[in-house]
Amino acid sequence: MTEAVLLAIKKIGNALADETAKQLVAKLSEKVSNLIDLDDKIDHIRKQLQTMNNVIEQIGTTYLTDKTVKGWIEEVRKVAYRVEDVMDKYSYHCLQMVEERFLKKYLIKGTHYVLVFSQIADEVVKIEKGIDQVIKLKEQWLQPSQLAHDPYTEMERQRSQDSFPELVTDEDLIGIEDNRRMLTEWLYSDEIDSKVITVSGMGGLGKTTLVTNVYEREKLKFQARAWMVVSQTYTVDDLLRKLLRKIGYTEQKGSCNIDRMDAYDLKEEIKRMLKDRKCLLVLDDVWNQEVYFQIRDAFQSSHGSRIIITTRSNHVAALAPSTRCLDIKPLRDAHAFELFCRRVFYSKRNHECPSDLKKIATSVVDRCQGLPLAIVTMGSFLSSRPPTQYIWEQICNQFRTELSRSNHVRAVLNLSYHDLSGDLRNCFLYCSLFPEDYQMSRENLVRLWVAEGFVLSKENSTPEEVAERNLMELIHRNLLIVKETDELGRVSSCMMHDIVRDLALCIAREERFVSANDYAAMTKMDRDVRRLSSCGWKENSAPKVKLPRLRTLVSLGSISSTPTMLSSILSESSYLTVLELQDSAITEVPELIGNLFNLRYIGLRRTMVKSLPDSVENLSNLETLDIKQTNIEKLPRGIAKIKKLQHLLADRYVDEKQSKFLYFVGIQAPKDLSKMQELQTLETVQANKDLAEQLKRMTRLRSVWIDNISSTDCANIFATLSNMPLLSSLLLSARDENEALCFETLKPMSKHLHRLIIRGGIKGTLKCPVFRGHAANLKYLALSSCHFGEDPLGMLASHLPNLTYLKLNSVHSAAILVLPANSFPHLKTLALKQMPDVNEIKIMGGALPSIDALYVVSLSKLDKVPRGIEYLRSLKSLWLLGLHKDFRTQWDKNGMHQKMMHVPEVRV
Repeated sequence: MTEAVLLAIKKIGNALADETAKQLVAKLSEKVSNLIDLDDKIDHIRKQLQTMNNVIEQIGTTYLTDKTVKGWIEEVRKVAYRVEDVMDKYSYHCLQMVEERFLKKYLIKGTHYVLVFSQIADEVVKIEKGIDQVIKLKEQWLQPSQLAHDPYTEMERQRSQDSFPELVTDEDLIGIEDNRRMLTEWLYSDEIDSKVITVSGMGGLGKTTLVTNVYEREKLKFQARAWMVVSQTYTVDDLLRKLLRKIGYTEQKGSCNIDRMDAYDLKEEIKRMLKDRKCLLVLDDVWNQEVYFQIRDAFQSSHGSRIIITTRSNHVAALAPSTRCLDIKPLRDAHAFELFCRRVFYSKRNHECPSDLKKIATSVVDRCQGLPLAIVTMGSFLSSRPPTQYIWEQICNQFRTELSRSNHVRAVLNLSYHDLSGDLRNCFLYCSLFPEDYQMSRENLVRLWVAEGFVLSKENSTPEEVAERNLMELIHRNLLIVKETDELGRVSSCMMHDIVRDLALCIAREERFVSANDYAAMTKMDRDVRRLSSCGWKENSAPKVKLPRLRTLVSLGSISSTPTMLSSILSESSYLTVLELQDSAITEVPELIGNLFNLRYIGLRRTMVKSLPDSVENLSNLETLDIKQTNIEKLPRGIAKIKKLQHLLADRYVDEKQSKFLYFVGIQAPKDLSKMQELQTLETVQANKDLAEQLKRMTRLRSVWIDNISSTDCANIFATLSNMPLLSSLLLSARDENEALCFETLKPMSKHLHRLIIRGGIKGTLKCPVFRGHAANLKYLALSSCHFGEDPLGMLASHLPNLTYLKLNSVHSAAILVLPANSFPHLKTLALKQMPDVNEIKIMGGALPSIDALYVVSLSKLDKVPRGIEYLRSLKSLWLLGLHKDFRTQWDKNGMHQKMMHVPEVRV
């Protein structure tokens, strides 16, 4: 790379006529010539960085107790971070130098590039000394014995497979009686495919407790039984030997010694002993499917036998038929409180909580979020403290600290963390940057992980696809909880259990990965902090915080409208990669943001920002710009210079009083939009006469949202959209609800199109090519401010049978809506809102068999209860709001509350 820079410098020097400029080029050329071996040095420290990261991943800090080792790893991590920084700086400036227009610019301004490579070379020398220093420290001070793991975690991780869990009495089983009954019934089922039963859930939910109780109750009904804890470092031979001994094997004179048997002989002996005998086998805490596959053939001829597997992994849970998978959930509030009181007030009659402590006790239980491990731990802790309001309030205020001090809690949860690969650990710890109970968007997480460099392309997979797989892996391991899914069944949003987040925060701080601080701690933090979360505090004063190594700033809803602290951070944190300020009160972005050469992600969603500074055009590494729901109307002129930009998310809300038709409007399309050929997401831009031509060159687009489409422009725009090969999400919004758009020209070739949103533009029939040609692919459809002379439900049901989401808003239609028999077999959500013509809804037999949510809102003429609504047995949420004044009378008269008892949420 340095040689290429040198050639570019000489080339420009020969082309310049100005003598001063030539002298500057000569001086710069001499400097770079002296650094000709810089490429080799950078490559060398890059390899050393990989070695250091491997060491950190292999040893970690989770299981270490020796402070000297932890201190040494901290020094290794500091050096690794410095290597990462200088590599980014070097790569950026080399790329800038080889582009002649940048070189000319800086030659005119002065000696910028004369100094930059010298600075990099000086930093490399310091880094090499730092690497030598950590190597010497290891040789001088560290012994192999000091790498001993935490004994409590080791005890959990390497529990002897001859051991048996603590026995649990029936009265200790709070809130899981139904699970116990179900599990017991499965043991004696006559179904052919019921040999394997799985019990799954996150660590600490009580899987082993439940199975232990059932095992003790039922084991005598099986002629052979065995309970085995499967460690993360099991061997097949050892498992088979232990199993053989547990089912009663005794060595006979002249027989082969069991310790000399290989896996084949061990399995044959197990088959011999289990012939014509029913066996109950429990494999506790299984981490991968291979355990079962490696031993299952030993049970093939064992009729009536059952294998119960407990696991934290959904992949392992899938070993059983879906009818034999028990997914353990957190305890409900009443059961959680009862379990807590049994532990705290174990010696009191009826375990009753004193009235003066109920409020605090409820607070403690709520923070445990139904996790029995946390409830029992805090309950046992409080049982040894004086039952006074003052003492309990102190402990409640230190809840996180007290729980993290529990060796047992940390050990159980650390097992899940330690089982993760290096990239999964990074993704997991990153989630702790967000506040408690925060719902993390799948799309945001994926883009953030890519920006951070946690995931790279693998074979034919893009970094985004690898990141999505990582997200699903964390969910399958029960380290993240799914909150919402989208129309394709993908995770839409997820969150962390508070106790798991506390674990992640503790580890992240120990490993110098993340610092999540309140306002008071900001000025006291380590200057070398790598990732900072300041969610939840407000900027009342303006401290100047200097964080030169900062890579990530996440400040959701925090920074004030006078962002002095933000300016301070941006001026000092030259390596910043992620800037997430969603929901903050910030009104402007400092001009100096353009100096952040490493910035890959900017999040300003739902802020009060009105414009972006022109300097953003310098952010050549920017991949995601999220300015949705801001006050920004147009982008800087130079935005098209950002060639790496992949996701442009931009729109602004308007007052509903100003527009009955639109809730948000797009921004002006950049003049040179076609130059942004890496764009995959373009949401939302206003249509203009040049837009169709610009879009033709943007072949990577997957999601396109266009606003303000006129009848004169629509044919060209629709024709261009029809030829996009990767199009998956499309929003088309007419200039106003009376504008008629030519949807006959919209014939998308893409087989990926699954989401379609149309606002205005349709007048008359719904028989458009886009509906007829995408029946198999279209899953999500939202129509607003359209005028139909027919019943849209019947027509859509015949053309789009695979929809999972359908919304009709401010739609003029026939007075009677009919959902035909067996229509919409896959529809999960149906929303009907502000349809002024509708006075009756009929749901025919077999319609909506999979419906989860039905929202009928602001249908002012609807005075009758939708016919057949009581037969929607899969409903989980039903809203019937803002209807005719006589509707409630009809609802009560027909006794609908009783008929809809099966629906968890009903709002009328």
